[in-house]
Amino acid sequence: MPYSNCKVYFDGSHYIAIPHTERPAKKRSVQIDDEIDSLTGDIKSECQEVETDELPFSVDKEEIENDADLTASDNYDSKKASGQQLRAETKKEMFERLYAENINLKRNERKSCILKEMLPYFKDRKTAKLYVDSQFERKQRNLICRRIRLTRKINLQEFNYFCTFTYDGSKLSESDFKKKLRCCFKMMCHRKKWKYAGVWERSPEKKRLHFHGLFYIPDGSMPGELIVVKDYSPIKDKVQVTTQNTYFNERFGRSDFKAVDSKTDLGSAIAYLAKYMEKTGEKIVYSKGLPQFFYSDIEDDDIVCKIGVEESKLLLFDNFICWDEGEYIGPVSKDVIEKLRKGN
Repeated sequence: MPYSNCKVYFDGSHYIAIPHTERPAKKRSVQIDDEIDSLTGDIKSECQEVETDELPFSVDKEEIENDADLTASDNYDSKKASGQQLRAETKKEMFERLYAENINLKRNERKSCILKEMLPYFKDRKTAKLYVDSQFERKQRNLICRRIRLTRKINLQEFNYFCTFTYDGSKLSESDFKKKLRCCFKMMCHRKKWKYAGVWERSPEKKRLHFHGLFYIPDGSMPGELIVVKDYSPIKDKVQVTTQNTYFNERFGRSDFKAVDSKTDLGSAIAYLAKYMEKTGEKIVYSKGLPQFFYSDIEDDDIVCKIGVEESKLLLFDNFICWDEGEYIGPVSKDVIEKLRKGN
């Protein structure tokens, strides 16, 4: 086998393989920011550099995404309201807090507001601007990586519904809505083999909490009943017809279920989730066990050409043969991919 143990993903149109390399992890310098007292603004410590192992990926771990329900601003405000002692925050933490507080502003306006707030903690405006610019570049890189990961995970799975769940204050509190809805999804995944990927979002005007997500719901595993409802949409300013679920309506609030029947529907759903991820800064929430890649050995005859930076990737034919450590598995298909090792 010319290329063994490749990581293969599906981009929506073609299968692409990333050949395995033995390149060791590099050392990189990580700058530790000055600590700033959250109440007085005093700088607590000097900058220093430390050596650390570079992670074999350039984005946050999935586990961190799934547990990160509160933004830096939320944590800061909740501690302040409860009277807890506020510890000194680093410049990066201060940037994250200000970024969250100004998330609804346009990019240039947001950057100006953050620069104005952070300027007193730098020796001059040029140094402060360089720092803020570098942090915005970091946020953009992370956003691109999250979008790529979202696309790869979804394209490698099967989804049949795009759902929206809306908070209803008459049924439960907002915190209970978020906690119990995620618990419900977790149990559905464990007991009924559901899969999902979604994002939390607040409506622009009323700031009502929503959850938008792509779901795979196996036949016979849908709780309650799907009903067709006609109601008035204040946003569209017209009567609309929606499909709702009685189980979720009774327990959480309004629910909307839309069937995903084609690649066009799937592509539109991915774009919809990516839009809210970029607009609000929220992180994607995934169910457990949604891989980005599957592993396979690749033969020369199955390669169309080399692509990517320095031709580091392989564009594969649509019917390429899958091998697992030299063992023949079969032409690529849903059943064959299920038999192969997965990874992120």
